[in-house]
Amino acid sequence: MKYDRVFNFSAGPAMMPEPVLEEIASEVLNYRGTGMSVMEMSHRSKAFQSIYDEAVADLKKLMNVPDNYKIIFVQGGGTTQFAMVPLNLMKNGKACYVETGAWSKKAIAEAKKYGEVKIVASSADKNFSYVPDCSDLDIPEDADYVYICENETIHGTTFNKLPNTKGKILVSDQSSMFLSRPCNVEDYGLIWAGVQKNVGPAGMAVVIIREDLLTDDVPAFCPTYLNYKIHADKDSMYNTPNTWAIYCCGKVFKYLLSLGGLEEVEKMNQAKAKVLYDFLDSSKLFKGSVVKEDRSLMNVPFVTGSDEEDAAVVAATKAAGMDNLKGHRSVGGLRASIYNSMPIEGVQALVDFLKDYEANK
Repeated sequence: MKYDRVFNFSAGPAMMPEPVLEEIASEVLNYRGTGMSVMEMSHRSKAFQSIYDEAVADLKKLMNVPDNYKIIFVQGGGTTQFAMVPLNLMKNGKACYVETGAWSKKAIAEAKKYGEVKIVASSADKNFSYVPDCSDLDIPEDADYVYICENETIHGTTFNKLPNTKGKILVSDQSSMFLSRPCNVEDYGLIWAGVQKNVGPAGMAVVIIREDLLTDDVPAFCPTYLNYKIHADKDSMYNTPNTWAIYCCGKVFKYLLSLGGLEEVEKMNQAKAKVLYDFLDSSKLFKGSVVKEDRSLMNVPFVTGSDEEDAAVVAATKAAGMDNLKGHRSVGGLRASIYNSMPIEGVQALVDFLKDYEANK
């Protein structure tokens, strides 16, 4: 059966691969002869344990996760992670943050509740249109970790070179670029990602954490649920996990492996982004908002220079079967999120539309 589907450029919740959605649909009433949906299934059942184990194993394979790292699934998404990171890792009460946009700013504000935050680099001076130089950061000896938002969803920048943390733990919010390209996990102490961008339905984050960071000396006021070690020790089942999201993520992990892994996924994403950025670089009406060397492959903000024109373009694209191109409310303009599941045909359709719109101005 064919369904009427739009090209969904939402920043999240975002598109999922159609083959994955079709497989999920085929199992939604009766998962592999169990007589029930995964949504109805006990997280303690053998059937769900198999779903969970396969999801963890496939993610390990996709990212080449070393044996001394734990993968955990935590409810609450990114906002929960903003608190969990300092609550678990701020042992000396001091951490360094790189400020590159809206989401790193939110992480900074939350971390300040639990200790001293030093902003060691910022791109606020140019409205977060670039990634600051992080090759020689002023990192205090007693800093517990260095935190980055590796891809800023709203402002459309990405780190193409990781900061020199001078031996300190690197923590990265990879939400909007998770599984979009190969990643050397050993470069990080902790990676977390809200899954609603590139992996699955909203309501959960994946955390990949080095085992030596899972300690008992978290603050006494740390809520039990916000303790990484609690989740790691119980294999993400301290309480009832988001079973549906884990199931869906597992399907996506298998799908990405079937494409050839993250090396092939990155090639696809580079090809898609080139189509859109080449157009923006040649257009007289539409302009990208980010310096070329720091452009995200996932989130592409652009403007016409007029709020009224931006709004008109958003309305026209929606009428043409392309949805969620309005820029984030904090920055305005337009934004195309072209995650793994956005086909290149969708990006080409957008570019064709924008070319036609400009030609008829």
